[in-house]
Amino acid sequence: MTRRFEHVLEQISDSIGKGIPMACRDWAGTKAAHRFFSSDRVSEAEILSGQFEATRERFHAAHGTILVLHNTTLPCYHRSSKAVLGVMHRSCVRKSKEGRSRLHTIRGLLLHSSLVLTLTDLPLEIAAVKFWTRKMFKGCNALKRRINPTRVPIEEKESVR
Repeated sequence: MTRRFEHVLEQISDSIGKGIPMACRDWAGTKAAHRFFSSDRVSEAEILSGQFEATRERFHAAHGTILVLHNTTLPCYHRSSKAVLGVMHRSCVRKSKEGRSRLHTIRGLLLHSSLVLTLTDLPLEIAAVKFWTRKMFKGCNALKRRINPTRVPIEEKESVR
């Protein structure tokens, strides 16, 4: 697994800004990279563990007040297969002839990251990253009608990020 990661990382780092197919240059390499990233044995925490350790070391070496800024980003993707990505939200695109709103489903990922920096704006890098889709949170509005959201433990909420 480590050799595959090193190979994929080398291909991607040589082609910064390009997608996986362009970075891998052939179908076999592209398929291998996609297989690697979709493996249950691979997680973003493992891939980024070296980055997080370096951030920890910079944090301990820094003096003064340290800020940790959090951000949740919603990268949207257009795919022909609807099952590949989670539902982020539904948007009204136009009205039908009958005057009813036509909804368009926006699909993508959610990314929450934590940036560590000093008061002088010196970035100490990323301290945490979490990716998820809303497949696991499907039906939240219906759930709110049956369960009081203030009674649900934080560990079971999306906001636990």
